[in-house]
Amino acid sequence: MAGLIETRPEGLYCAAGDFHIDPWRPVPRAVITHAHADHARAGHGVIWCARESLGVMHQRLGQAAPIRPLEWREPLTLGRARVSLHPAGHILGSAQVRVEAREGVWVASGDYKRDPDPTCTPFEPVPCDTFITEATFALPVYRWPDPADVVADVFHWWRRAADNGQPAVLFCYALGKAQRVLNGLLAHTGQTVYLHGAMTPLVAVYRAAGVAMVPTEAVSAQPRDHDWRGHLIMAPPSAAGTSWMRRFRGATTGFVSGWMRVRGNRRRRGYDQGFVLSDHADWRGLVDSIRATGCQRVLATHGHSDTLVRYLREHGWQAAELGTPFEGEADG
Repeated sequence: MAGLIETRPEGLYCAAGDFHIDPWRPVPRAVITHAHADHARAGHGVIWCARESLGVMHQRLGQAAPIRPLEWREPLTLGRARVSLHPAGHILGSAQVRVEAREGVWVASGDYKRDPDPTCTPFEPVPCDTFITEATFALPVYRWPDPADVVADVFHWWRRAADNGQPAVLFCYALGKAQRVLNGLLAHTGQTVYLHGAMTPLVAVYRAAGVAMVPTEAVSAQPRDHDWRGHLIMAPPSAAGTSWMRRFRGATTGFVSGWMRVRGNRRRRGYDQGFVLSDHADWRGLVDSIRATGCQRVLATHGHSDTLVRYLREHGWQAAELGTPFEGEADG
C-alpha cells in the first residue's frame, strides 16, 4: 500500500490533497488536530480544525487566524482526498484526521485519551488501514487510576492544607488539565479556586463552550494583603520557583500529570504531592485504540514509540516509528 501521508520538512503531508497535518512550519493549507502549541502554530494560509476547538484555537493563534471550522465527521474534499475530523478526547475540540484516497484510509490521531472527561467529546475509534498514533505513555507501567478518584484526592489534599492553615498550590497544564480538575471538583465543593493569569483566558473559553467548573477568580485580581491560607491556587508548572509564588507563604504544592505515575518523579520535580491524571492514553488505552481501528499498519510518533512498535510487531501488526517533533506542550 502506497503511503498516503508522509513526513516533509514542514510536517506530515498528504500529496493526494496537497495539505499538511499539524505542520511545524508555515504552509498554504493545514489541518490542525488541537490547540496545544506543538500542534497548532501560526502562519498558515488556511487552517481547518474542529468547530469545538474554535475558541481555544483563536485564543492560541489570534482572532485573525484564517480558520475554517468543520463539524465532526463533516466531509471535506481536498484534491483527490476526502478528509473528515473525528473526536480524539484529548482536550476541547481535539480531533483525529481521517484521510481517504485510492491509497486507502489513513487516520492521524493527534493526541488522544480514553478515560472519561466531561470537558471534551470522547475518543471515537475510526476504522482505517493505517493508524498514526501517539506514544507518549507507551510503557506498560503507565496505567491510569479512575479520574474521579484522583480529583477526590486533590480535594482532600486541599482540605488537609486548609486544616493546617496553608495555601495549596496545584500545578497543572493550562489547557485541558486545569479545566478537567476544575470540572471534577464540582463533585466536592462550590468554593472558589484562584488561577494564575496564564489559565484565566483558557478557563473562560471552556466556560463559553458550556463546560461546567467550580467558580474561579484570578490571583492578580486579589488585594496585595489577601490571606491565602486555606485556598486552592492553580498555576502552570512554569510558575514554580518564580517570584509569583512568594505571596503563598507556607504553601504545600502538588502536581497533576501522568508523569506522576513513576515513583521518584514527584521528588525529582520538587513537589509535595503528585496526582496521576493524564490527557493522553495509557498503555492499555493505546493498544485497545489501535485494535479498535481494525488497522493493518501502525505508525507511532514521539514518546516511547520504539516500545510500542516492538510490541505491535510481536502481536501481528505492521508497525514502524514516524519521526516528528511533537513532544507535547508538557501536557502529560
